[in-house]
Amino acid sequence: MTKKPTKKNVAPIRLELLITVVDKKKADFFADLLQSFEVNMQMIVWAKGTAEEKTLEYLGLADNDRAVILSTVREDRLDAIEQALEEKFASVKGGKGVAFSIPFSSIMGAAAFGFLSNESGVSGMFEEETV
Repeated sequence: MTKKPTKKNVAPIRLELLITVVDKKKADFFADLLQSFEVNMQMIVWAKGTAEEKTLEYLGLADNDRAVILSTVREDRLDAIEQALEEKFASVKGGKGVAFSIPFSSIMGAAAFGFLSNESGVSGMFEEETV
């Protein structure tokens, strides 16, 4: 009797939208940090904090100008990205921020998925899982 080869399921690499809110003056620094993790798509949106001026003065904050960085990241790199952000939030002067991610449920088109996941060619877009 010949043994059947184990079946391999092909699972797509999952993507998440990483939302990072930082001081406007530090936006380029954090965008460059995220780029070092091969993030192919980022968008920076300027924002204004909602705290009242009296509250800002009480807390010793100079301004409430913020940058919201929207980045498409691979799920398998998310832990390393979160660790790097946490380290920089704690160590960079004026570098406090907030970051969270939301998983994508679907993406239309192999080319768009390949670009967003930083994979070239359809064959490289999937990880193999042995069942």
